[in-house]
Amino acid sequence: MGYPPKILFSSLLFAYLFYMNQKIIINYCPGCRWLLRSSWMAQEILTTFENEVDEVSLRPFREKSGTFQILCNDELIWCRVRDSGFPEIKELKQRIRNHVSPEKKLGHLDRE
Repeated sequence: MGYPPKILFSSLLFAYLFYMNQKIIINYCPGCRWLLRSSWMAQEILTTFENEVDEVSLRPFREKSGTFQILCNDELIWCRVRDSGFPEIKELKQRIRNHVSPEKKLGHLDRE
């Protein structure tokens, strides 16, 4: 019998919006003056993943001094404390690629 078209469309739309919206969040400490670093990384992400990433958000994180974290679809992929510093842009792009588009080639960044 199948689902009525309205329910089927709503379900497909929800699945598309939920699974296809690739979102990156960069939490940074404004007191440490990491806005410039964060915005540069956001620009690199948007340039490299122009067809894969839908949104990059910069969030000043005032609750804990020294915070620098990058989340991809709400999954922590970089933490300055956990990962012992800031990411090299090569490693950051590789981690993002592995989450949003594992088949994507990063050209020279994939070479050792």
